[in-house]
Amino acid sequence: MILDSINKTNDIKDVGAGDLDELAQEIRDFLIEKISVNGGHLGSNLGAVELTMALHLVADLPRDRIIWDVGHQSYTHKILTGRKDEFDTLRKYGGISGFPKRRESNCDAFDTGHSSTSISAGLGIAKARDLAGEDYGVYAVIGDGALTGGMAYEALNNAADLKTNYVIVLNDNNMSIAENVGGMSSYLQNIRTADAYRNFKVGLEDALNKLPGGVAVVDKLKKYKSSFKQLVVPGMFFEDMGITYLGPVDGHDIKAMVKVFKEARRYPKCVIVHVLTHKGKGYAPAERHPARFHGAEPFDIETGLPAVNRTKANYTDVFSTVVIKLGERNDKVCAITAAMPDGTGLKRFSRKFPERFFDVGIAEEHAVTFAAGLAAGGFIPIVAVYSSFLQRAYDQIIHDVCIQDLPVIFAIDRAGIVGSDGETHQGIFDLSYLSGIPNMTIMAPKNKWELSDMLKFAVKFGSPIAIRYPRGLAYDGLEEYRKPINLGQSEMIYEESGIALLAVGSMVKTAERVRKVLKEEYGRHVTLVNARFVKPIDEEMISYLAKQHDLIVTLEENVETGGFGEHVRAYMGQMRITDADLLVCALPDDYVEHGNVNILAHEVGIDCDSIVEKIVRRYEGKT
Repeated sequence: MILDSINKTNDIKDVGAGDLDELAQEIRDFLIEKISVNGGHLGSNLGAVELTMALHLVADLPRDRIIWDVGHQSYTHKILTGRKDEFDTLRKYGGISGFPKRRESNCDAFDTGHSSTSISAGLGIAKARDLAGEDYGVYAVIGDGALTGGMAYEALNNAADLKTNYVIVLNDNNMSIAENVGGMSSYLQNIRTADAYRNFKVGLEDALNKLPGGVAVVDKLKKYKSSFKQLVVPGMFFEDMGITYLGPVDGHDIKAMVKVFKEARRYPKCVIVHVLTHKGKGYAPAERHPARFHGAEPFDIETGLPAVNRTKANYTDVFSTVVIKLGERNDKVCAITAAMPDGTGLKRFSRKFPERFFDVGIAEEHAVTFAAGLAAGGFIPIVAVYSSFLQRAYDQIIHDVCIQDLPVIFAIDRAGIVGSDGETHQGIFDLSYLSGIPNMTIMAPKNKWELSDMLKFAVKFGSPIAIRYPRGLAYDGLEEYRKPINLGQSEMIYEESGIALLAVGSMVKTAERVRKVLKEEYGRHVTLVNARFVKPIDEEMISYLAKQHDLIVTLEENVETGGFGEHVRAYMGQMRITDADLLVCALPDDYVEHGNVNILAHEVGIDCDSIVEKIVRRYEGKT
């Protein structure tokens, strides 16, 4: 196998031109095999195989820098930079990440995980290169979907003023632009990348400028040329910004891409190369179902079906069902997603109520302010978003929603530890960044029925409100405990004395296990309270627990700083409550790497065993 010869950076340069297509197929087979076992981002990686190979053939790594937007399409890049033999550890605890990581390889120029960042980061690296007096190449690879994010345009606007080389590769796997322009586009592409044309264009302009009246002729020619190109050249948007456009080029034709990438490096300015790829290329199930294979769980290669058939509903499924019922009962309910209708569970709502469903693209900031506008217009918008993505819209939450006290509902999925996607995707900061905002109310359900009840409460609430729930199967225990929801009131589940567990959302399930161990193995009396509200906290319940118990233990799947436990501690200090000791069980103020959720929970000390150990140690010191 040719792939066997790829063991370190730049080994691909020793592969003969006639063997490159075979190598591309071997890489695809390798990716399908490994991801079918470990899970991961399959579709985007299959589509970027030849694109990555072409970049590696042109670039001199690690001297040159490649910045991958989002980074979930960087698997081939990892293979070509000496990490092939580590793919059995992909996205596992202690293994290689599913995203670029500078600490993992000197060929990973910038850590990424969120969208629309690569042009900004690459521009900064290009400027650093110039300031240091160096001349290495900088390539930013960005997908067409990421161009719906406003940050990309902020960076493009800035990049237009660059007077040195910077190459932006637009990996377009969705637009129909190639079909629209057809043969004319291919013809112009060949002219634009030809040395003869480029040299002729520059020489003609210089010659005319030296003739009497030549400047006016040049200006008129440019106007005519621009008017013509506006009709037939798809890249005039970029050209009008001052960025040279090359393309479109077939993203599965390695020879064509090598040619255009080499040409792009010759311009003393910012250049955008438009590359057309096919998401999921080479694997029929991924081509037919690109959304399902975006972030795939382990699957059967022959059929493409998940290796494990899920029978129980997850929290996203519960949200999906309930939001449709809310839409049926109230025609003011709208739903908004930032390019994730499937991931957030809004796909069914979009089919049922297409006029009240809005996919704004990868633009969380716009999603929140757009929701604020809907709310100001008399509607009840539900913004369904992952926890780690909502933090991108922090200013809009404050400035556009909460200052005006508008009734926007934030349905925050993937809250807490999410697992294999790692630091950039763990939803461990939302309680902290939301709880400091005036007019914001925060809730967290203990099980699937409470999620339903909280959504119904939120629709009637009339002010900004966030409901955060975890990734994974929805807990169906404690069904018999379904006290009506009232603002700021927690729920007593088991009342005893001695130790009081005050748990937030997903941690109620963990607290049940902790209580059982403390009772059965240590003979302790343990109260369990479902906090329900993180803001406002139930001050009356905290005061009551302090009088009846020696130790109050808060449990949350959020970092400690700014979290629920810290707010409980602040209240107890403010009220000078000293009857009971307080133990805060939360995540350390650190980033959580990728890996299995259960392993990560143990590593950060919020699993059952770790919490029991902390409680016993603290309680024994009290008695």
